[in-house]
Parts: sequence; structure tokens; C-alpha cells
Amino acid sequence: MGVAYKDYYEILGVSRTASQDEIRKAYRKLAKEHHPDVNKEKGADERYKEINEAYEVLKDPEKRQKYDTLGAGWRQGQDFTPPPGWGGGGVHMDFGGDAGGFSDFFRTIFGGFGGGARSVSMDDLFRGQTRPSDEEMSLELTLEDILSGGTKTISMEQVVQGPDGYPTRTRRTLNVNLPQGISDGTRIKLKGKGSRGGDLQIVIRVAPHPRFAVEGYDLVTSMKISPWEAALGASIPVTTLDGTVTMRLPAGSQAGKRLRLKGKGLPRRKGAKPGDLIVRLEVAVPEKLSDRERELFESLAKESSFNPRG
Repeated sequence: MGVAYKDYYEILGVSRTASQDEIRKAYRKLAKEHHPDVNKEKGADERYKEINEAYEVLKDPEKRQKYDTLGAGWRQGQDFTPPPGWGGGGVHMDFGGDAGGFSDFFRTIFGGFGGGARSVSMDDLFRGQTRPSDEEMSLELTLEDILSGGTKTISMEQVVQGPDGYPTRTRRTLNVNLPQGISDGTRIKLKGKGSRGGDLQIVIRVAPHPRFAVEGYDLVTSMKISPWEAALGASIPVTTLDGTVTMRLPAGSQAGKRLRLKGKGLPRRKGAKPGDLIVRLEVAVPEKLSDRERELFESLAKESSFNPRG
């Protein structure tokens, strides 16, 4: 079974030629920074274990020599040839405890604390890192993006195998085709576009719009009208996602009434009718009146028998 390679030098932030004093100083600094009693961030405990594992190997000349032999073979992409003392007959590796706190990589390399370790090839060590890995990322779209469809370009970082055999991060640009009928939460699967040849799942998130709310495939907007438009009816312009249309306002329209413009919502899946645009009416009263306007309202108040309170 393959195990993921661990670069103990990189974990401690030291070079492969670092002295024992440099290794010890790096360990003390990192251990203090990531100790679970001090660092409460998610993942700090695993990071602390990783730091201790790296120091366990690099502080001891025999273990370090064993690890360095593996590291050189792994970097060259060749099958690892055990150095003298590797396995049960030479050096006995005593770690003062069981293997519970150490990684699979550690246990594989040091053979279960003095037992016979098998030869580890580059394929064994790297298989865990090159195995296809599915990924997921969010893509935020505007309502205009959803209406127009087409293609959206995304940029993301992914892990690939570098020329030296080590995993490395690289930035990749992809074109995502936007099918009809997408909505918030829609998932678009891009086969083979994830890290190491896995699949990439694009999860659609719809950005808030300053004018429209979304109800399924319908759009909802508010429209202010005057008291006389509400009473007498009118033809009023309404802004949609793709332009302006004229809507007929019936006489006697009440505040809160919802009028529906067919087909002016979001597109559904191919072959299905698009959603509608729902216009919710709000009756607006002028804050200031001219003398003439006041006179007309007063005249209407005297003339009308309408009582909105029943």
C-alpha cells in the first residue's frame, strides 16, 4: 500500500545540510507556536504531531541517515535501495513507545521500531500523492450571467507532480460552459479537471442582485406607483434583466398586488418555458404638495365616499 512522502526538512523549515543546533532551534520555535495548549486553530494538533515526528527523525544521526538515503532515492525517481543497517539485522530503532502517534510514512520507513522494513520504491511512496483527487469549488454568478449563459472562465490552484517528482501547486485556467436552467446550488461536473486527474465539481452560487429577488426560476421586483396611477390604471415601464418593457397597470390596483410578466424570469432547462417576472406594487404618496395639488386632493376628499378602513 502506498504512503505519502513526508519532507521532514520542509516541515521544520531547515535545509538538508542543517546542523543539529539549527534543527533543534527550528523545532523549539515551531513546537511552541503549534502546541495545542497555545494554538486553538483547526489542524494545529495534527501540525504539532507532524513537527514532533520530523524532529524525532532529524535529531538522531542514525535515523536521519536512514531517512536521507530514502529521500535521495525518492527525488531521483529510482527504486529505494536500503543502506547498511536498514531492516532487522543492523541498527535497532528504539523510539520509546508505540507507533500510534506517528504517520504511516514513518512506520513504513522505520519498519515498526526495529522490525524488518521492506524496500520502498518511488511508486509506493508517490502513489498516495498522484492518486486522482476530486475537488469542489464555488462559482459565483450574477443573474445576468445565468440569463445569457455561454462560457465563464475560472482560475484556480491545483496540485500536480513537478519535474523533480515532488508535488507542486500550479495555477490553471478553465472554461466552464453554463447550461440553461442553472440556479443556486447547481453542480457542474468537469471530468478529469481536478487535481491529479480527478473530477472538478463546480457549485453555482447566485450573487445578490440590487433589483431582483429570486423565487425558483421567477424574479421578483418592486415598483412604486402614484395614487392616481393606482386608481385610474396606467401603462408603466418596467426594467427586466434584458431591457425595459411596458406593463399595463389595471385601474384600482392595490399596494402589495403582484402582477406577472410571463417569460421575463430566468431560463429553465432546454425546452421548458422560462420563469416570470413578478412586479409587486407599492403606492407612493408625495411628501410635499403644491397649492394646486393640495386643492385637488382636498376636493377629492370631499367628493369621494371611499373609506379604506371599511
